[in-house]
Amino acid sequence: LGFFDPIGYSKDGSAENFNRRRQSEIKHGRIAMMAAMGYITPEVAGKLPGYCSFSMNLKFADIPNGLAAISKVPAAGWAQILAYMAWCEISQDQSAGSPGAKGDFGFKVLTAKDQAGLTKKLNSELANGRLAMMAIIGMFFQDGLTGSAWGDW
Repeated sequence: LGFFDPIGYSKDGSAENFNRRRQSEIKHGRIAMMAAMGYITPEVAGKLPGYCSFSMNLKFADIPNGLAAISKVPAAGWAQILAYMAWCEISQDQSAGSPGAKGDFGFKVLTAKDQAGLTKKLNSELANGRLAMMAIIGMFFQDGLTGSAWGDW
């Protein structure tokens, strides 16, 4: 995976700043991986049955995929999403030196019997997160330009 800092953010030599940036990179990578899957899954597997909003008679199937969904989801739905995001941010101790500062929130998906195997998996997570950040931005741009994240293939 290696060290990559083309803009020179870490030239001040501060380990604390580097660790904070790495924490942010891991967090944003995880969010981007979920976002990319969230963009793809309704196209491949279909949408949830039922209603997004009973009062507006809005079914999940009526909500388009991609950026077009932004204007279709009711304000109360966006409030729920924002409230959940805020809860995720403030419910864990992420101060310097805590497990949360290293991205460890007690949800052990990546495990290994030896340290070398765990390091390899964590580096893979970092690389996949970087790829997902580029992928979701690409999907947003293509969707914004063409109205579809998938093109004509």
